[in-house]
Amino acid sequence: MDFSLFYFANDSTERDANRYELLMEGARFADRNGFSAVWTPERHFHPFGGLYPNPAVTGAAIAAVTERIGIRAGSVVAPLHHPLRIAEEWSVVDNLSGGRVGLSFASGWHATDFALRPENYENRRTILLEQVEQVRALWRGETIPVTDGVGTARELGIYPPPVQPELPVWVTSAGGVETFRNAGRAGAGLLTHLLGQDLDDLAFKISEYRKAIAEQGRTDGWTGQVALMVHTFLGEDEDTVREAVRQPLGDYLRSSLGLLLGSQLDGRRIDASKLAPEDIDFIVARSFDRYFDDGGLLGTVGKARSTVARFEEIGVDEVACLIDFGLPTRSVLESLEHLDTLRELAGRPHVQP
Repeated sequence: MDFSLFYFANDSTERDANRYELLMEGARFADRNGFSAVWTPERHFHPFGGLYPNPAVTGAAIAAVTERIGIRAGSVVAPLHHPLRIAEEWSVVDNLSGGRVGLSFASGWHATDFALRPENYENRRTILLEQVEQVRALWRGETIPVTDGVGTARELGIYPPPVQPELPVWVTSAGGVETFRNAGRAGAGLLTHLLGQDLDDLAFKISEYRKAIAEQGRTDGWTGQVALMVHTFLGEDEDTVREAVRQPLGDYLRSSLGLLLGSQLDGRRIDASKLAPEDIDFIVARSFDRYFDDGGLLGTVGKARSTVARFEEIGVDEVACLIDFGLPTRSVLESLEHLDTLRELAGRPHVQP
């Protein structure tokens, strides 16, 4: 199993001396210790995740302080941007890093984010698949048709040319099985999580993803790459870890209630806005127990090793460890030693999609 670090959840309003200390120190640790990648997201107009409005910028910073680790967007919200701009920015990061870039593309779902490109909101899923192919073509040195400022039709490519001849690509799915299939049809890796889907659901969707790859008739033997984002904090005592993560993980789950209920609870879809506060507390508490027991790398290395084995059984290739969900920076950095022990127990050589 490959291991990477994933960043998303910091409250960007916190006034730490260095808001990006965990990102930079975590990246240095991962680079020294054989982790496969560092993922940073794209998040707009909200304190939750608001440290990361542009993963190309954070990726460039990581490139400057590391030597070997993969530098990935988790994710680029493609319909918010022109494909030329995506390819240009990330080609710069590929050059700065010596060819270590990879991108996961997402369609986006927050309507407010589309203040940047309101015309793309309705058809964002279709636009996503089109832009994946456009960015790939630009990366290879091809051009795409555009219209310039005076209405002239042109064919444009990007500068500088990237280091890697092919761009490693993933597609991000919040759980929709058709997105899994589309990722397979596109010959892309898949980035997903366990909010709103359990392991049995995920196992079925991964099988559909691999089936879609097989239907493309590939001759290179590649069967896909599935990266699973999971909340991660390891220590020496399970009860101590449970109490340490209870409030930050509970707050995270509360903020993600729409995702939790957007799937199903006991077979029924539920509108979170209509729930009483005590019902929300009950759902969050129940979700915390499930997530601590089965949905994350939370507790001891021994417990986490069993969880990783279950992930591997259903076809997960990489655990993307989300570490910035509210615990003190120093505690998280210290816990990375336990995560590295887990990686050594479960690791294998990394293979790019």
